[in-house]
Amino acid sequence: MTNQAMEIGLFTFGELTRSPGGDVVSPERRLREFIDLAVLADEAGLDVFGVGEHHRPDFAISSPAVVLAAIAQATTRIRLTSTVTVLSTADPVRVYEDFATVDLISQGRAEITAGRGAYVESFALYGYALEDYNDLFDEKLDLLLRLNREEHVTWSGRFRAPLTEAGVYPRARQDQLPIWIAVGGTPASVVRAGRHGLPTYFAILGEPERFVDLAALYRRSGLDAGFAASDLRLGVTSHFYLDETSQGARATFYPYYSRYIGENMPHARGAPLSRDAFDAWAAPHGALFCGSAQEIVDKMLWEHEILGHTRFLAQVGLGGLPFKETARSIELLATEVLPVVRRATRPPQANVTIP
Repeated sequence: MTNQAMEIGLFTFGELTRSPGGDVVSPERRLREFIDLAVLADEAGLDVFGVGEHHRPDFAISSPAVVLAAIAQATTRIRLTSTVTVLSTADPVRVYEDFATVDLISQGRAEITAGRGAYVESFALYGYALEDYNDLFDEKLDLLLRLNREEHVTWSGRFRAPLTEAGVYPRARQDQLPIWIAVGGTPASVVRAGRHGLPTYFAILGEPERFVDLAALYRRSGLDAGFAASDLRLGVTSHFYLDETSQGARATFYPYYSRYIGENMPHARGAPLSRDAFDAWAAPHGALFCGSAQEIVDKMLWEHEILGHTRFLAQVGLGGLPFKETARSIELLATEVLPVVRRATRPPQANVTIP
């Protein structure tokens, strides 16, 4: 595990779910809201802000790099990442150039999170066959990693034209862009990430305990491939809402989250989440982070104990929750949760005071 306290950040897919009894927020307004939320997170001291990629009418963000470039101009210190870039249907040359540009605009704060995507609309949109789902990702990840390491690349593969001593510009301000891999919980994805020595996110949507063996497999795969334990960073992402009290958090969030699950999770088949299921998910060892600051701290530290991760990203903006409530949740995360979790997860040597 790495020698650092846990980082805490936010991410959004920019979804446009209709709020209960309300109207769909326009993409224009939604994008402005998330720039404002990124500014709030930056000023409050959170560590990371991410935006995801979708190609559907119910999401506002199809180009994470464009949105992150706008956020880069409005913020000063927070790290900026995609969550995720659907690498299987993207051109790695374009991905590297776009995020190198964000890195320059942000003065070295850009990251990439590469994934295969939970939705498949981009395959037909960009002319790829869904049966090549896995091979596309493997090949394009290989090329992206090469582009990140080398200024001039000679490369060939199945799915794009070969490159011969191709220079790809501009180069990032950082020596190499941090490239994370997002996995949905399959052993093959975890092994791939470990063999590349890449930092990895687990999307915690089921029981957190089921990821314990996957975390061990990830680290074992990385160590077997010759990487140091410090290279093998693990992050987790979870659905999130925080309020002053547990009862207030659940009462406010439930109508929005229930609708979000019904409309966005295939297994729900359009049915809203029941209140009993919601309360079970929000229980101390459930996947949903919804409650008071103390409940959030306790759950975050429990997950850290069983998984050993060093980054937590809270997914916000779910179900049409109004901007005011989302902003208040972020403020409480920064003021009531972040300092406590940092102190609790700081390595012992980091507590040494040098006169």
